[in-house]
Formats: sequence, C-alpha cells, structure tokens
Amino acid sequence: MKKTVLLCGLLLGGLTMHAQSAEDSVKSTIRKMFFAMMEADGALLQDCFTENAIMQTITTNKEGKLIVRTDSVAAFVRQVSTLPKGLADERIVFDMVKIDGPLATVWTPYQFYRRTDFSHCGVNSFQLVRNNDKWRIQYIIDTRRKTGCVE
Repeated sequence: MKKTVLLCGLLLGGLTMHAQSAEDSVKSTIRKMFFAMMEADGALLQDCFTENAIMQTITTNKEGKLIVRTDSVAAFVRQVSTLPKGLADERIVFDMVKIDGPLATVWTPYQFYRRTDFSHCGVNSFQLVRNNDKWRIQYIIDTRRKTGCVE
C-alpha cells in the first residue's frame, strides 16, 4: 500500500511540474500567433483567435489625423497565408500579463521586420478569453510608428 501511495504521489508530482501556469498558457497563444505569421500558416493563425475576434490599429492618415482602423481577422489570415515564409517577423517583449479567471490582458511592445529589414514598431494590447481550457485572442489593438523605436 505504501508503495502505491508513493508511486501515485511521484506521478502526480511529476505531472504538476510540467503543467503550464495560466500566464504561460496565455503567452503560448500569443507566441503561436507570431510563429504562424512567420511560417505563413493560416490555419495555425486562425486557431489563435475566437470566432468573433476584433483587430484594430491606431495610426495616422495622410493628413496626420489619428485614426483607429478596424481590420477583419479573416482578411488578416488570408493575407498572412499568401506571404513568403519568414517575411513577417514580429519580435515582441511581454511587458505585462494580467489574468482574472477566463480573461487575460497582455501588453507587448514590438518591432516588426520584413525578413531582416526593420519596418516599424509599436505596442500590441491583447484581450484573450479562455474557453474549453484554451486561450484565444478576442481583441487586439496596436500602435505603429517608424520613429522612436529601439533597434
């Protein structure tokens, strides 16, 4: 009996050592998104988003006026799928991750490269939702600029 209890304890202990924390799981979803972009893998990219996800960008128009542009996730996935592998290289830093039950907020400053050529930088703000034990992106908004970037 003691051997069985000890064996069960060791097995359960080993399993929990390999379990991801909620923060690790959230980060994994975001890393998967950028990996899918780099690999031009539309199916993998689509799997990162909820069915009704929203994508927005804060930028300026030709007149210099601030605008918030809304993009379709489906169009984004289609566009990324047509890129040559390795072209879309977005390098992020996890600055903040906050989680409350099924909701996560993530802030990631980034630098975007087209292969090795610097394109722009900014910050991504993500809202993720956990459903059926899987984190998916519900909302992403980002800033984009070419100046004030640290290369």
